[in-house]
Amino acid sequence: MYIYSFFTMFGHSKKNTNSTHFIMKTKIFLTFLFGFLFSITFLNAQNNSGIEKEIYAKNFIGQKAPDLATEGWIIAPAKLNGKYVLVDLWATWCGPCRKGIPELNEWHKKYSDKLVIIGISDESKEKVLSMKTPVIEYANGFDTQGRLKKELQVRGIPHVILINPEGYVVWQGFPKLPGFELSAEVLEKMIGWK
Repeated sequence: MYIYSFFTMFGHSKKNTNSTHFIMKTKIFLTFLFGFLFSITFLNAQNNSGIEKEIYAKNFIGQKAPDLATEGWIIAPAKLNGKYVLVDLWATWCGPCRKGIPELNEWHKKYSDKLVIIGISDESKEKVLSMKTPVIEYANGFDTQGRLKKELQVRGIPHVILINPEGYVVWQGFPKLPGFELSAEVLEKMIGWK
C-alpha cells in the first residue's frame, strides 16, 4: 500500500509505465529530500541558540577574575594595565594543550597591543622547562598548588579565561569546543581588534 502510494505520488500507476519519466521524477525528489535534510542539519549545527555551552569549570563569565597566583614565571608577563588577558591553564602531558600553543604564539605576536597571553601549568618548573616543543613564546608560569585551577574548579584542560581590561571574565571554557571555539575571529570581536 505504501509503495503504491509513493509511486502514484509521482504519476506512476499501472496505466502509466513510462519508466524514464518515473526515474527522473524520483531523482529530483530524492535530490530535493537530501538537500533539505542536509540544510536542516547544517543550520542546526550552526545555530547554537538554545544549546548551553559546557564550561567544564565554575562559570566566572561576567564576574571579577580570580587572582593569577603562580609560584614563579618562566617568561614573566608584560604589563597588564589596559589590556585583555587570556589565561591558558595547560600541562605538558595534555595533547590538546600542546596543539594550541602555536596558535597562542601567533596571537601573542599579532594582538600584543591589546592582549597579553599567559599560560599557567600546575606542573613543576623543571617539568615545564623539559618540554622542548612546541616552544612557548608568551608569558608562562607554573603553580604546583594549582590555585587558579582550583578556584575555577576546572575539570578539564586546556581551559581558557579571557579577562577584559576592567578585570572581568568575558570568555571561558575549552577553546576548541565544537560550536563554541575561541577562534581568531571570536577573539578579535571581543578585544575590538581591527
